[in-house]
Amino acid sequence: MLNKSLIVSVLAFLFCFSLVAQEEKEKKSKRKKISKEIVVDSVITREPIDPLSPSKAAFYSAILPGLGQIYNKKYWKAPIVWGALGTGIYFYTSNNKEYNRYRDAYKRRLAGFSDDEFLSVAPDGTITERVTTEGLERAQKFYRRNKEISLLVTIGIYALNIIDANVDAHLLQYNVDENLSLAPHYKFNEFDGKSNAGLTLNFKF
Repeated sequence: MLNKSLIVSVLAFLFCFSLVAQEEKEKKSKRKKISKEIVVDSVITREPIDPLSPSKAAFYSAILPGLGQIYNKKYWKAPIVWGALGTGIYFYTSNNKEYNRYRDAYKRRLAGFSDDEFLSVAPDGTITERVTTEGLERAQKFYRRNKEISLLVTIGIYALNIIDANVDAHLLQYNVDENLSLAPHYKFNEFDGKSNAGLTLNFKF
């Protein structure tokens, strides 16, 4: 009787151990399947970066203002550059012309002539000064100063045109896709048997 009970106990123990081993085996198999990390990422094809592009844009704008903006495909900027430079050149030319008028008249006055455009001669031979000699001198200073300012502004616009083309070419090639990657993330945690879902943010320097 004792032997039968012992045999039944051993068989029951072996049966239970077999069930536990089978269940553990199935759990491990499931863990291996689930523990694979799922990462979804998108690949964006970009045009290759040309390191000489900013230099080319600056060079083109130096040769012909506005050409660098056209090279960068910022076509709307070219008329602005042309308009700004044209305005600067117009004011320089206008002030230079007025300066030369007053300077020539001033020189003739100093030389003793009375035939400049700022003198009026009456029928009786009376000469009237519409602009005095001191006025001619003041006018020269005024238009010379305006001429110099116009020249400086025009040179500044020309320099800004080159800088703008160079900076635009740099910014057009600026790309964060290769340095920053944001992707959905799913992973089975083997310690607590739970699944973790979230987002993965990768930095590349």
